[in-house]
Amino acid sequence: MADWDELAEALADYTVSCNENERLRKMQRDWTRVLHFECSDSGVRFTMDVERGEILATPVGHVGTPDIVVTTHSETFCDMFWGDLNPVQKYLRGEITVQGSQEDVMRLDAISAVIWPDA
Repeated sequence: MADWDELAEALADYTVSCNENERLRKMQRDWTRVLHFECSDSGVRFTMDVERGEILATPVGHVGTPDIVVTTHSETFCDMFWGDLNPVQKYLRGEITVQGSQEDVMRLDAISAVIWPDA
């Protein structure tokens, strides 16, 4: 089980990777959303604030009204943010749940395809 410090480190690395990926930023330039993440094993919650495809903040706790809620184990979040696994397979097996509009779920799938093209 990952604690907040490990999650924060993984999130920081993911934020840099996403924000420096020009293809991803161009693809997401019209996407502004608040994502809430919930760790089903530890109860840790955090938020990702995305504005025009740029991750602006990832505070601990739920901040704002979510457009998307993603739930899984804390270690899965860390592995996902560090690029050690493609979340699509875990999503298809029901190990990651996503609540949001069909358009937003499809957008997350497209983001995964850019970030993890070989998985």
